[in-house]
Amino acid sequence: MGLVSWLVLLPFLTTVAVVLTPASKSRNIRWVAALGTGAHLLLTAFVTWKYWQAASPDFPSMKTALATKLYLVERMPWFESMGIQYFVGLDGISMAMIILTSIIIFTGVMASWNVEVRTKEFFALLLTLVTGVFGVFVSFDLFLFFVFYELAVLPMYLLIGVWGTGPKEYSAMKLTLMLMVGSAFILVGILALYHVSGTHSFDLITLGQATYDSDFQRWVFPMLFVGFGVLGALYPFHTWSPDGHASAPTAVSMLHAGVLMKLGGYGALRIAVYLLPQGAQYWGLFFMAVTTINILYGSFGAITQKDLKYFTAYSSVSHCGFVLFGVAALNMMSFKGAIIQMFSHGIMTGLFFGLIGMVYGRTHTRIIPEMGGLAKVMPWLATCFYIAGLASLGLPGFSGFVAESSVFLGGFFGNPWHDITAMRILTLLATCSVVVTAVYVLRGLAKVFAGPITDAHFEHLTDATLTERISTGMLVATLAVVGLMPGTLINLIESSVYPLVNRLHAIGGKF
Repeated sequence: MGLVSWLVLLPFLTTVAVVLTPASKSRNIRWVAALGTGAHLLLTAFVTWKYWQAASPDFPSMKTALATKLYLVERMPWFESMGIQYFVGLDGISMAMIILTSIIIFTGVMASWNVEVRTKEFFALLLTLVTGVFGVFVSFDLFLFFVFYELAVLPMYLLIGVWGTGPKEYSAMKLTLMLMVGSAFILVGILALYHVSGTHSFDLITLGQATYDSDFQRWVFPMLFVGFGVLGALYPFHTWSPDGHASAPTAVSMLHAGVLMKLGGYGALRIAVYLLPQGAQYWGLFFMAVTTINILYGSFGAITQKDLKYFTAYSSVSHCGFVLFGVAALNMMSFKGAIIQMFSHGIMTGLFFGLIGMVYGRTHTRIIPEMGGLAKVMPWLATCFYIAGLASLGLPGFSGFVAESSVFLGGFFGNPWHDITAMRILTLLATCSVVVTAVYVLRGLAKVFAGPITDAHFEHLTDATLTERISTGMLVATLAVVGLMPGTLINLIESSVYPLVNRLHAIGGKF
């Protein structure tokens, strides 16, 4: 067992430690979760360094590669008779998602320091969920991938249904049922690939070497893209997202919007586009049109919201639309933009939902018209809120600008398989969301934090605690670092994007 396995095992062991801690020792439970996730953050930094050492000499050669190259690989038989194995490793895309997840879970634990109801069960389920997420990002056997995928999705039902607010049972059930429908599509697609490939293997690299006829790719690609798209809030399957986010507790909203929704874009890119390039070429323009609806619908939906969580949830629908739009645009620039957007949106929306939870814990309201002037009593939280808002609307200097501009440029430059005029029209429509985003973000922040204090009870509220400052400070710093030095993230992921683009070009435009 090597370093990659420890990325999955450490949160699982932290879960076990939480379960073994007496329920009456809630403070000890928090410290166990904090130390476990903090240790994982350090492990992630070490693994990133080891990955960089191993992979950087190969970066030039990857420009012509047709297959993903993995590092720190661990492989052993599991169910040999069915071609299932324990196969984990890392490439640049999965490494970026591991870094994102490690940051979000640590800051989520910090932001949940005041959870008092069933503290043990809360942190145990949260860490179980994140174990599944880490497993998805390192798995290169599709059966193992699907097992971890389900492990990441299922705890959401209890986390929202028990610790949520508002119509939490309805939201939890709606989320679970819709994500299970998406999982069913994914499972059918994976089994179809296994059967038709003739390889008797679920190994992603082996499946990538098989040949699939164009008709097969035409009907399996949309099945996989929609299956993953359900978790990525693809229109019209996005309706679970606003309700789920609005009802979820703070850390769950941070992890769900910040990381879990990224499994959708990651799976669409890693499996659907990589294994079925002809299907991607055939359906790409259609899904660009659908995701343009995503982007505009989410923006206009956010502008009408009065609840801070619904406000951010509809914004997430729009921003996740950029991810799937970039995937569907099928070129180097758009793929890089989609991956950077996954990372950027994960940090940004994690910060948003963390701050909303902190403000709600003090004001006991999330209704925007009921608030005002909070910057006078919460200067730290207000500053972080403004930074998150500016990153959301794509201000240069923050990661959102790098991500969105790359997606838009990718869509505008087009590809050899789609009508360039249609792609540019869709891209121009999608860019209109930037203006709408600026309107709702600036107007919402002004109503909550600017002007005089509207409620006398707010005058005695306190600013962020130490754990809240650690949590929000880390997220703000990450937004700034990626925005000011985007080359660090681009260099990490670029070599892993080349095989995706090369496979598309290798088959030409014949369907």
